[in-house]
Amino acid sequence: MSGPYWGIDLGGTKIEGVVFDTFEDLNVLARMRLPTEREKGYQHILNQIQKLVESMTTHVGVRPEIIGIGTPGTLDPQTQKLKNSNTTCLNGQYLKSDLEAVLGIPLRMANDANCFALAETKLGIVREKVPNANVVWGIIMGTGTGSGIVVGGKVLSGLHGIGGEWGHNFLDESGGPCYCGHSGCTEMVISGPALSKYYASLTGEELPMAEIVKRFERGREEAAQMTMERLLHFFGMAVARVINIIDPDAIVIGGGLGNIELLYDRGPFEVAKHIFNDRLATPFLKPKLGDSAGVFGAALLTV
Repeated sequence: MSGPYWGIDLGGTKIEGVVFDTFEDLNVLARMRLPTEREKGYQHILNQIQKLVESMTTHVGVRPEIIGIGTPGTLDPQTQKLKNSNTTCLNGQYLKSDLEAVLGIPLRMANDANCFALAETKLGIVREKVPNANVVWGIIMGTGTGSGIVVGGKVLSGLHGIGGEWGHNFLDESGGPCYCGHSGCTEMVISGPALSKYYASLTGEELPMAEIVKRFERGREEAAQMTMERLLHFFGMAVARVINIIDPDAIVIGGGLGNIELLYDRGPFEVAKHIFNDRLATPFLKPKLGDSAGVFGAALLTV
């Protein structure tokens, strides 16, 4: 379809909407936010989204023909219910059909990590650095570890809607039990909270990863050094396994941990140790769109 393009990023704390009408210069017609207020329940979230769409419609002066929405969690293709969301009141709900009934507008829906990958592919750093990329893997490393895969400019969601669920593959038993019911998941080893927990096990001091990274950069603390070495070692293993399967043309690393320079300086060397090839040519890229990627990627679902 031609523009304008409408997108909504449904987050745990905020709901953001955008309307834009061109790709080349991202001519934004409207961009608004409302609090999610998920503690007020499922129906309240639907009402907040409706309120946001009405406000943007008034601002733009035209009603959307279709809206893309990025969600925490995944719409199950078989049951059409949302699953795997950390906004737990959404789980088990017919979010897409319920929203379509409330809004009277058709929706296209994808996981927020898929939206991140799509936005960086079509509008962000991949378009700038690797414009001919066919397969793009977008990683989000922060409170959790997730990812999205884009092939030929389209999100690869898969039969079960779990395409790109990198964070819940087994990585190492030291990660311990995961909330998903398994043990040793990638998320339990190299997410921010997992690394902070490891650091605390060495020092008895609970610190956010940002502070641990600062201590590492100052170069005077062994525990910070060990924590970063742990990150690099398991990052190399976890990323190599995916490269061996999808062999992407580019990898974009988002989330809070995506700001750690070591992942770009030394990370590829750790990955190269484990891939089924004699060299690693894959570019590791920092995202360009920041926290805008989710909402722009949602809009791109309608293209």
